[in-house]
Amino acid sequence: MSLLAGDLPRPPVRGDPGALRRGVRPRVRRDRRHRREQRRPGVRLTRRVRLTRPFDAHTGVLALGIGGGGDVVGALHTALIAREAGLTARVGGVTWERRPVDPIPGPRRIEELTEPAAILNDAVALASPQTGGPGGFRFAESHMAGVLREETVLVDPHPGPRALAAALDDAAAQLGCDHIVLVDVGGDVLGHGHEAGLASPLCDAVLLAAAAHAKTPCTGAVFGVGCDGELTPEEVAERLAEVWRAGGSRGVHGITPAQLEQLEAAVAVVPTEASAMALRCARGEYGAHPIRDGRREVPLSPIGGLSFFFDPVAAISSAARCAAAVVDCHPAHLAGSWIMIHECGKQSRRPGLAACSTTEPIEYAMP
Repeated sequence: MSLLAGDLPRPPVRGDPGALRRGVRPRVRRDRRHRREQRRPGVRLTRRVRLTRPFDAHTGVLALGIGGGGDVVGALHTALIAREAGLTARVGGVTWERRPVDPIPGPRRIEELTEPAAILNDAVALASPQTGGPGGFRFAESHMAGVLREETVLVDPHPGPRALAAALDDAAAQLGCDHIVLVDVGGDVLGHGHEAGLASPLCDAVLLAAAAHAKTPCTGAVFGVGCDGELTPEEVAERLAEVWRAGGSRGVHGITPAQLEQLEAAVAVVPTEASAMALRCARGEYGAHPIRDGRREVPLSPIGGLSFFFDPVAAISSAARCAAAVVDCHPAHLAGSWIMIHECGKQSRRPGLAACSTTEPIEYAMP
């Protein structure tokens, strides 16, 4: 007998308009929208990840390459990171050039500069594209000023850590910067002093030591791990691990495509091999590459395309033994050492730099 109200009830079928009314849930694997919105256990990724920078709480960054020469390119990477975070940034370095550029031993004093854009104090000046030194050479910072179309900063390391700290505080205030980042290309700033490839740690050590006396907040940075052919990437990684254990980690940042384009424009003008190796690492190149006319070799890898930020005081108390050796050094002790370390830079191996790990005056530390 047929039912007047309609057909017999049918079993619920997924996809049928009446399925939900009959208590049938849709299959997750066939419901794409539900699958996208479904929360899964574990790490939850968001669309935008904000990286913390060591200078985010500040308004202006003074980024200085502390090893001389092309280290100013590493400083530019820090400045680009700061500017992308909405901060103002100034770029600079020290008055020490490589021998092919300036054959006179040691860094240049402020009074030796030709055509400086401005003298900020006894140890800091501003450089224009025309600023040079004895004999007519131009500093890497002068070339950088031409690339950026703005004046860059030149620091004379002769006064020693304590006086340099006061000079950097003063210069930062004049430039509207409330944070100083000291950037070393390669990583020798963290050297113990005994490493076989270590060639020129003095300038880096003096600038890093100044951070221990500065009133302006400071951060250290290594750009292009091992790219100067001095400490190996493994040695730099070990030194960074020491700083990390001392509580000195302040973050790691890579080179974005936009940053790489600007850094490559700088490297095309600024004489540098080490910073150029860092950019090759950022482009994904891998394997050994010779620099310094074949006297040194750089193992290219992704780690070379990163900037590692650290607390200078934690570094001085742990890995950076050369900086610890000069932290209270009198300028008179440094005078002859600038010349000696300049000559040491021509050699491929220099036994005896292990004295950096002692508390002896610097004139004994750099044979």
